[in-house]
Amino acid sequence: MDNQFMTPEGHQGFLAKKLFNEMGKIQWGAIAYIEKGGGGPGNNHTHSDNHIFIVAEGEVKIILGDREIVAGKDESVFVDGMIPHSIWNNSDKTAVVIKISTAR
Repeated sequence: MDNQFMTPEGHQGFLAKKLFNEMGKIQWGAIAYIEKGGGGPGNNHTHSDNHIFIVAEGEVKIILGDREIVAGKDESVFVDGMIPHSIWNNSDKTAVVIKISTAR
């Protein structure tokens, strides 16, 4: 995925960056404010839906199975819901994350 901001044709004073392609049918979405030291769940969990996490502010660490993925502002991460996972603030300021849940 192209990780650069660009100005779409016909736009002015407008920067955009594609965060993800089709990843399934959207089930629901939410916004989370994760304080310094916050996150969860404490024990990684699984479930039938997948997630797309979009970091709007700050930096988060996503535990995904035996991997740790760090994502910062304007980045997204796809999480397969059947892989044990959790999300944690990875900075000294509140992280803001948009979560989109999609069907498997």
